[in-house]
Amino acid sequence: MEMDTDRIDDAVLALLLLGLHDGRRVWKGFDWQAMNRLHEKGLISDPRGKAKSVVLSEDGLRHAQAMFTSLFSHG
Repeated sequence: MEMDTDRIDDAVLALLLLGLHDGRRVWKGFDWQAMNRLHEKGLISDPRGKAKSVVLSEDGLRHAQAMFTSLFSHG
């Protein structure tokens, strides 16, 4: 089975909203490969380093909110 990494990235980005704090900062407790892809797409700051959180870009926040609504909202 071939994985659709774009769909995985959308789901991870949406789930990052659950840990949103201090504006656009989110906890980075997800798969490193997915986090690196989100960084390469310009949706989050670089996840490498000792910090336990990353910052969503403005586009990242908009996309995360849209994906969260699409994937997890009723109606």
